[in-house]
Amino acid sequence: MKTYGLQGFLNRARSGVSPSFSGGVSLTKRDYLLTMDIFRDLPQGQIEMIEHSTIMRTIPKGQIIYSQEDRAEALFLLKSGQITIYRLTPAGKRLELATIGPKAFFGEMPLLGESLRHAYAEATEESLLCVMSRADVERLIRDQPSVALRMIESLGRRLADREVRLEELAYRSAPARIAAVLLRLTEGQAGAEVAVTHQELGDMIGAIRETVTKLLDEFQADGLIELRRGHVRLRDPERLRSRLDE
Repeated sequence: MKTYGLQGFLNRARSGVSPSFSGGVSLTKRDYLLTMDIFRDLPQGQIEMIEHSTIMRTIPKGQIIYSQEDRAEALFLLKSGQITIYRLTPAGKRLELATIGPKAFFGEMPLLGESLRHAYAEATEESLLCVMSRADVERLIRDQPSVALRMIESLGRRLADREVRLEELAYRSAPARIAAVLLRLTEGQAGAEVAVTHQELGDMIGAIRETVTKLLDEFQADGLIELRRGHVRLRDPERLRSRLDE
């Protein structure tokens, strides 16, 4: 797969257009920065520095933001949308590592002293994000150590989630893995519905699409879920949880 580096990514992405509140008030870049937990309580001057040093871009669904072995040149701050982090095996099999939601950051290799990426990042929804250069990240951490501590806390939570996913892959059956993913995506709420394809679920649990389709059909026949094109609705979370022990 062709890689482009940071400048290539910026050239291919569109300049960001801020969405609006339901009342029609447009969000500025500063508004977004202030909603991020890692920047809470920063001095006004520091927020202005981050605002001026970051570039906002709108990323269409399906665009690769960076690839394995790309140079780690920037940190990404997600304002809206969704990003999937995954790796490809030498055989081309996709293994999903994390799903990044709004108000989170990703591409943290510059924080860890790494020069190359170890995974792919792909927009699974149209996404609005800010790009912060490695030099600016390092300067911010030197000036505001509290930001580094909050980033470490966030990375710790992400690592714990990744360990849970790997444990599911290693020790659980395919029905148990897909039950766990559906419960996680719907937060275990009866009636909750998520937009996800059979292929995307397969990438999450390390199974082929045909296996996922068969299991989802079985879950639907048992009254655990309801399927619509590209969507899954949770009907009986308690009975679905019982499948975790299979």
